[in-house]
Amino acid sequence: MAGYRKLGRTSSQRKALIRSQVTNLLYNGKIVTTEARAKEIRKVAEHLIALAVKEKDNFDTVKVTAKVPKKDENGKRVKEVVDGKKVTVYDEVEKEIKKDRPSRLHARRQMLKVFYPVTEVPQKNAGKKRNTKSVDMPAKLFDEIAPKYVGRNGGYTRIVKIGQRKGDAAMEVLLELV
Repeated sequence: MAGYRKLGRTSSQRKALIRSQVTNLLYNGKIVTTEARAKEIRKVAEHLIALAVKEKDNFDTVKVTAKVPKKDENGKRVKEVVDGKKVTVYDEVEKEIKKDRPSRLHARRQMLKVFYPVTEVPQKNAGKKRNTKSVDMPAKLFDEIAPKYVGRNGGYTRIVKIGQRKGDAAMEVLLELV
């Protein structure tokens, strides 16, 4: 008996399907899919959440000075003319950043092997590239999702049966974070 469901796909297609569905589950909090897919997605998602819960407080805060370009009221960079050339003006700013310890860094890289890049698009700019933001999924997992499950030993997802799909009568389920 196989240790996993093949889902009627080649291994590369199956891995891509699971990666995309896990990314969507952790980004949105719930997805609707077939029962067989949900059981496979659940394995990967619960492993990632357990990793995030284990490593959520494993970082150091460090003060760093950074050069940030000065901007005007329109959000454009301020430029000065120096020796006949336009040069951007920079301000030095002190920031506190989180520096991962080695085990958390390893966990972050394990998560990045699974997650696809997620881009957030504002409602008013739907279909346009302007003002889109790239979402840091491991950071979301560490900062938002993991703190909810600190006192819980596994069982981070729930499968709720919805009914049969009209086209092929496959059992559809709602896979959600508890």
